[in-house]
Amino acid sequence: MKKNISVIEFVILGFSNYPDMNPGLFMVFLCIYIITVLGNILIIIIISADPVLHTPMYFFLRTLSFLEICYTSVTLPKILTNLVSESKTMSFVSCAAQMYFFLFFGVTECFLLACMAYDRYSAICNPLHYTAIMNKRVCIQLTGGSSICGTLAAMGHTTFVFSLPFCGSNVINHLFCEIQPVLKLVCGDTSWIEILIILGAAFVLILPFMLILVSYICIISTILKIRSTEGRRRAFSTCSSHLIVVTLFYGTALIMYVRPRSSFSPDVNKLLSLFYSVVTPILNPIIYSLRNKEMKSALRKIGMKIFHSEI
Repeated sequence: MKKNISVIEFVILGFSNYPDMNPGLFMVFLCIYIITVLGNILIIIIISADPVLHTPMYFFLRTLSFLEICYTSVTLPKILTNLVSESKTMSFVSCAAQMYFFLFFGVTECFLLACMAYDRYSAICNPLHYTAIMNKRVCIQLTGGSSICGTLAAMGHTTFVFSLPFCGSNVINHLFCEIQPVLKLVCGDTSWIEILIILGAAFVLILPFMLILVSYICIISTILKIRSTEGRRRAFSTCSSHLIVVTLFYGTALIMYVRPRSSFSPDVNKLLSLFYSVVTPILNPIIYSLRNKEMKSALRKIGMKIFHSEI
């Protein structure tokens, strides 16, 4: 297909259909963004400061918190700007960059969640060999591999989408530059393009999801073999937080990407995008802090140190 781009900038429609709600939405999203950033920074600080938490599980959790900050920062600042600004334009290059980084951090998180599931599998199913299996070098390699997968997926999808010919309307009826809404501006029949995008999304979403599923099948099988109720409870508590985050993130992401673009209305698409791009990152520190005894204990120790230092 010949490259014939006539669009030099896009208009992000966002919540323009609900102008009276914009001030309230701005305050809500601003609070969400501040809480998300500060909450995940707090997790990074707690894990870095407490030697007890210098384990593979918390290494991955610290990386996840960093990804959540970056993931949210790709979209929310622009959403906030559009809520208070009359100009809602975004240049062609900026739109492509936003899509790239959104996909990069999103796909990296998908594979990192799979790494976290493998970590829990190793800890519960192979406890005697856990430290040998999940050593520091392996953790770094798994994290690096997740980043490479994110880079390849983001580069491939973004290059493919923005090499297509855009013409006519430049209005994106969405909150940010995401694949499905941007495809609606492509000239001609895009049904075959949708199929390729769905196949690509299915690979980067379903592959790590299947790895997570297999890991948890093995984990549950092992937990059920533990005779004591307390032992089963303790074993499951170490992976329950991760399981909740996986369910929230993958549930909405699979609904959004692995389907034809016309399945839902634009407003429903916006709500789905908000859930996995805004709601999930703010829930991450809440879930891992409130449901994790070691994190709460580390937080109390830091609080006590600060309190005693001020006396």
